[in-house]
Amino acid sequence: MEFAKRLQPLQSNVFADMDKAKAAALAAGREIIDLSLGSSDLPAEAHVIEAIAQSLYDPSTHGYLLFHGTKSFRQAAANWYENKFGIKVDPETEVLPLIGSQEGTAHLPLAVLNPGDFALLLDPGYPSHMGGVYLASGQIYAMPLLEENNFLPVFNDIPAPVVAQSRMMVLSYPHNPTAAIATLEFFQEAVAFCQQHNIVLVHDFPYVDLVFPEDEGNNHAHTPSLVPSILQADPDKSISIEFFTLSKSYNMGGFRIGYAIGNPELIRALRQVKAAVDFNQYRGILNGAIAALTGSQIGVEKGVAIFRQRRDTFINALHRIGWYVPTPKATMYIWAKLPANCSLNSQEFCIQLVKQTGVAASPGSGFGKSGEGYVRFALVHEPTILETAVERIAEFLNSLS
Repeated sequence: MEFAKRLQPLQSNVFADMDKAKAAALAAGREIIDLSLGSSDLPAEAHVIEAIAQSLYDPSTHGYLLFHGTKSFRQAAANWYENKFGIKVDPETEVLPLIGSQEGTAHLPLAVLNPGDFALLLDPGYPSHMGGVYLASGQIYAMPLLEENNFLPVFNDIPAPVVAQSRMMVLSYPHNPTAAIATLEFFQEAVAFCQQHNIVLVHDFPYVDLVFPEDEGNNHAHTPSLVPSILQADPDKSISIEFFTLSKSYNMGGFRIGYAIGNPELIRALRQVKAAVDFNQYRGILNGAIAALTGSQIGVEKGVAIFRQRRDTFINALHRIGWYVPTPKATMYIWAKLPANCSLNSQEFCIQLVKQTGVAASPGSGFGKSGEGYVRFALVHEPTILETAVERIAEFLNSLS
């Protein structure tokens, strides 16, 4: 059987290899501490679950849900955004519900790119950003993120012929996997660059709330934001679209609910692609999302505090064993440069680590060429388990010396 050439770049997946390594370690009797996946272990809030539960008994929620039936959710998302960033949003033309932000970022290239067009992507970056471009038969130019540049791309380094063929740039800050954050000034530079070259500017924003303020007692989870929105740099929404998810702030990853806010033409184009692929998800999930966005934000604040404690626990434990990594200001990840005396590449390191200790991490190479030399740990366990993980990591590092 012959398949489309666009599938060829999707066949290699370092995370599939890691999944095999985890399964083999489990089969060998290892107790797995999985720090490789950024899926929150915290529960959704009770008022969110209640809204979904009550919907189950309403027969009007049991049918197909078309765009106009999502009006209440779109209004809630627009109000949430306006409260957080102070920019007006039209829920009719500038908001689109999504089955998670990943769906949106993967489908948008189908609306923006013609075969052969370039997309400018972060390297390292989130894998679905690459997958969507490949499915659209586009080309990828990887913008290297280097520690000396605070893991921000340098737009002037992009070759002029690539810029001329580029139709889309994808940013994502706070960043997965490096946990870097960006300033409003950086976003203004990105907007100016994309306006100059007629490039659609995409910002994937799942970690909008998972930011750790300098003052530990002041979390500001709802208003105002501690990190900028791309639309603050492009308030007219001239070329920008931003993707949000309820997976991280509200622990609703399994419910698959997100949304896009931005330029009306981009929203309309993405809606056309979406209409050809799916209807919307179950109305009850949207009712839960409305409850999350409009209800008490104490759960968000608690989540930030929990991940901050986990970050500090893990970082301090790594420092105690002599593995010095910087303390991230955001996200649920630790981006750790491999120890200087380690001769393994990132994938070898992670495969051997889980094989010998049961601790699973993500190799930096899985996020792009510039991720080589790093590993990513997801802080998705309680502090005591994180301490145990670092003890096992210490044993593994000692075995390498």
